[in-house]
Amino acid sequence: MRMVDSWRRRTGPERFETYTRWTLYLLLGFVPLLAASVIGTTELDEERVVAFTAYAGLVTLEAGLAILVIRQGVTAFRDSTPLPRGPVVLLLAVAGAAVVAAMLGLPPAADMGWAGRGGAVLVALATCLFAVTPVLTSPVLLPLALAASAVAALANRPAMDWPLVVPTFMLFGVVMVAITPSFRISVWMLGVVWEQERTRQLHARLAVAEERLRFSRDLHDVVGRALSAIALKSELGAELSRRGQGERAAEQMLEVRELAGDSLREVRAVVAGYRQADLATEVAGARSVLRSAGVRTRVIGEDTALPPRVQSALAWVVREGATNVVRHSAATTCTIDVAVVEEGGQRLGQLTVVNDGVTGPPSTGSGLVGLSERLSGLGGTVTTESSGGSFTLRARVPLGRGDVDAGGGTMGAP
Repeated sequence: MRMVDSWRRRTGPERFETYTRWTLYLLLGFVPLLAASVIGTTELDEERVVAFTAYAGLVTLEAGLAILVIRQGVTAFRDSTPLPRGPVVLLLAVAGAAVVAAMLGLPPAADMGWAGRGGAVLVALATCLFAVTPVLTSPVLLPLALAASAVAALANRPAMDWPLVVPTFMLFGVVMVAITPSFRISVWMLGVVWEQERTRQLHARLAVAEERLRFSRDLHDVVGRALSAIALKSELGAELSRRGQGERAAEQMLEVRELAGDSLREVRAVVAGYRQADLATEVAGARSVLRSAGVRTRVIGEDTALPPRVQSALAWVVREGATNVVRHSAATTCTIDVAVVEEGGQRLGQLTVVNDGVTGPPSTGSGLVGLSERLSGLGGTVTTESSGGSFTLRARVPLGRGDVDAGGGTMGAP
């Protein structure tokens, strides 16, 4: 149960990273079994038992080190940090020892196939190469894969005639060229997913920054000129007062007071315009923001008639809901539903925002607390629930008698 809850709390990129990592770990974990299959098809001499046993132990140790190295390599690739050298050096040493043990403990194969010394050498070299794929590019990986294939094919000499060495090299090479890039591609895909996640977060931060910039620009345009005039007239009034022209100084002070009053009203108008919300505008904005974040959005009930006060209240719900989807979830779909419902003989304007990006248990953040406080003044409520991988934000505001029939408007015409 805890594992299921932990999985649900993860974001999409985190889930993809977990899947990718464990896929690579399991593939490397099969190396000892692959080595056993090679050994099992090889006839062993009693004189080589010690070297053979050493090879089996070294390959098992190499597989464990390979998992450690690729674990660190994926993290280094994701975070653009250097790969620790210690485990890599140790892995190379163990792989080299395994190759030596294979050369001493296994007889060369006379026929094409995986048996014998060649197959054992290839297993040791391939395991080492697969582990370092996160930090190597394809132009480097492919020559290394072919070089490992050549070494493995030549390991069967002199028991294998030269006419068979080349086909064996081709067989080993095809396998290595097919498998090695798959490790690199898996890590590359993980990097692409995380880059998309960083881009999504950047878009969310840019949207907030743009809104702050708009507000600061409006505030500057509204009060900048008025404050300059107030400063100038105050200086003039002070100078007139020093010269004994009290009446003219008083006139200037009255103008300053008038300018201050006008500025105060303008600032209040700017703040009111910033804090008031329109349902149709907020729904359109939510669509745009969610689409930029890669979330498919569906709107139901766009033509629902609601009174202006209810539309304004529900518009804030849309804004908060869309913000939460972008910032705090891994959603791919979102549904915004506007409706009029009846409960206990009372008609309610209802707005529901549902997304499929649950990353943890519902929490009461400051945004939801603010929504509850805002709607409580109208007798409304805000509720949240999480079920089956989806998160639902629902707000209800009572409609006055005749609101919908007489005084309401649609989202497009509040």
